[in-house]
Amino acid sequence: MSQIKKKTPVSRRNFIALAGLGAAGLYLAYSEQYVPKMMRELVDDAGRAILSPKYTPKPEQWNSNAITASWLGHSTVLMNFFGLTILTDPVLGMRVGADMGFGTVGPKRLVAPALSAKQLPNVDLLLMSHAHMDHFDLPTLKRLPETTKAVTAKATGDLFNDYTRIKQAKELAWGEKTMVKTRNGDISVQAFEVKHWGARWRRDTYRGYNGYVLEREGKKVIFGGDTAITDSFRSLRGQGPYELAIMPIGAYQPWVCSHCTPEQSLRMANDAGAKYFLPIHHKTFKLGREGAQEPIHRLEAALSKESERIALRDIGETFSVAA
Repeated sequence: MSQIKKKTPVSRRNFIALAGLGAAGLYLAYSEQYVPKMMRELVDDAGRAILSPKYTPKPEQWNSNAITASWLGHSTVLMNFFGLTILTDPVLGMRVGADMGFGTVGPKRLVAPALSAKQLPNVDLLLMSHAHMDHFDLPTLKRLPETTKAVTAKATGDLFNDYTRIKQAKELAWGEKTMVKTRNGDISVQAFEVKHWGARWRRDTYRGYNGYVLEREGKKVIFGGDTAITDSFRSLRGQGPYELAIMPIGAYQPWVCSHCTPEQSLRMANDAGAKYFLPIHHKTFKLGREGAQEPIHRLEAALSKESERIALRDIGETFSVAA
């Protein structure tokens, strides 16, 4: 991967220079507590280059008589579902976190998005799993046209109304189903239970969080959103088969209470009976302590005898399932 942005790195020695300020400087330079460690990481992060993705999707060339999906990074997948374009949890900025108006405060990308917001085709359906800032990214959503239709989790529609131009957002609770009608056809969307949480801030704990089943032309795809290990995928098996399961595999160390390991993610996809597995939620931001490469390596090991089931491995890659 090539570097698209380069700055002079800043290391701990810069904080050691603060020792001249007394105890506060020594605290920032050496303490292993959360706040000083976070401050050192933010300074180091500011000087780190963002890598370019190895691959660039070409959605204008995709076959509208197939299911085609490309991973743009993190949990953002661009999909052509028999001529209908879907975008999941779009996060296309160079940082993710709190939108402060003047910029975003939060983790910096490791790899740039495979497509920018300007490069996206017309999106028929926006699929939002929950309100966390690394999934519900307001700077990206603000760049989408007001005609975009969205399906979102329970009690998250206000975020569209208050902060974006998008006004056609349908909320779904677990077990609820809707038929979305677009200029390129209709698609059924059903929400199902996952094991996560939906609060964007500390107090809005009422917000929902979903996985989804998409159905069109007699074919089905699972979007797992964000989840820890749960038995809820077993209930989907009787409604299958599923051509593809889009599943998270990262940020499990130490957050395994709300994020699944690669092996657990695979188990849930197998519980549902999915044919192919498309891994997301890794390689893009430093959210967990497991590192950028460990999740995909663990998934490959778990599927060593069925490696053809892994739809793609790198940001920007494209995968297609023929009709």
